[in-house]
Amino acid sequence: MKTEKTENNTKITVTPQRLPLKNLIKRPARSAALLVLSAFLSFSVFGGSMVISSLQSGLDSLQARLGADIIAVPDKAARQNDLEAILIQGAKGYFYMDKTNADKIAQMEGVESVSAQYFLASVSAGCCSMPVQIIGFDPDTDFSVQPWIKKSYTKELNTDDLLAGANINAETGENLRFYGHTCKVVGKLDKTGTGLDNAVFTNSDTIKALMSSAKEKGDKVLEKNDPNTLVSSVMIKVKDGYEPDSISDEINIHMRHVTAVKTQNMISGLAQSLSGVSDMTGALMLAVWILSLIVMAIAFSMIINERKREFAVLRVIGASRSTLARMVLAESSLLGLTGGIIGVIAACALVFPFSGALEAKLGLPYLSPDAGRILLTAVLAVLAAVIAGPLTSAFSAVKISKLDTGLILREGN
Repeated sequence: MKTEKTENNTKITVTPQRLPLKNLIKRPARSAALLVLSAFLSFSVFGGSMVISSLQSGLDSLQARLGADIIAVPDKAARQNDLEAILIQGAKGYFYMDKTNADKIAQMEGVESVSAQYFLASVSAGCCSMPVQIIGFDPDTDFSVQPWIKKSYTKELNTDDLLAGANINAETGENLRFYGHTCKVVGKLDKTGTGLDNAVFTNSDTIKALMSSAKEKGDKVLEKNDPNTLVSSVMIKVKDGYEPDSISDEINIHMRHVTAVKTQNMISGLAQSLSGVSDMTGALMLAVWILSLIVMAIAFSMIINERKREFAVLRVIGASRSTLARMVLAESSLLGLTGGIIGVIAACALVFPFSGALEAKLGLPYLSPDAGRILLTAVLAVLAAVIAGPLTSAFSAVKISKLDTGLILREGN
């Protein structure tokens, strides 16, 4: 309050700009409780939105990385979902079928191109630097791996060169040994949010050499087979005008011990799981919103009752009813802004450092959105908390305008 004295009387001018902050500081316990509610609200909005956005980004990333309409794998691998475990969940595993299957598929009507891939899992024994999934591809025919690899590594992969996924604990220039065979990490790939982040990539010549080394070390899967006659999967691109359904049916009916998996089916299954997680997260966010708004509205109403005499005194010394209402709204806005920022910071501290644990727990592709989207979501979450403050205190502000100053002061006496 600012007081100006004149010759004949005293003119009191109310300056409420600093009052809201001073009022909040004078009542730390009450302010802290309301701050917690605002922080919880923005925490749930930002944290929930980040989880949903990361899951959607991971799904989009997987769809872009697969790059094929159909993937043909051995029957056993399809029955056990080994392919999805490797590509989506980052599991280590390998399976093989005769490479002539790739030639047979390439000759089918409606098939535009095929490319073989090779899987090998290293072990934690002394022959290997680390247990890791190794994926090999044929640079001459590949159309699914190289397009996104080139975003991180533009050079040609030579023999014994490796590209490490984002989650692999190996740096460029480091040598890794698998089954006694030494390879060199020549690049690190960008994060995809899929199981591919837990793999290393190499060309077909290198992985065949690694498969031969594994056979020499006594690998039971390879000991009875020639690595040069095996492939793990066949990536298939369908010609325009043909349906993947008809091609996959043709493979499943006429090729023995081979199952064709449509990548769209893999994506659809994940999309359903993502939808379930998103719906549950959205429901929790809505519940938190409603609960926070109710509690904050009750809290502001109780606070107004406690401060009736304070407002009556302010009215006596010159504060108008609208000034008091604006003061309450300003206090709630300050609480919402501060609490909103605190909630976003707390959500960042929880969501981003533990994104790997969230990905493993959910079992779905998980890729944090770009910085621009994160910033926009943070601003919206803080804005939600700022709006919630005045919204829940609006009734209390109206209540102030109806206070009977004289009656309140007489009651106080």
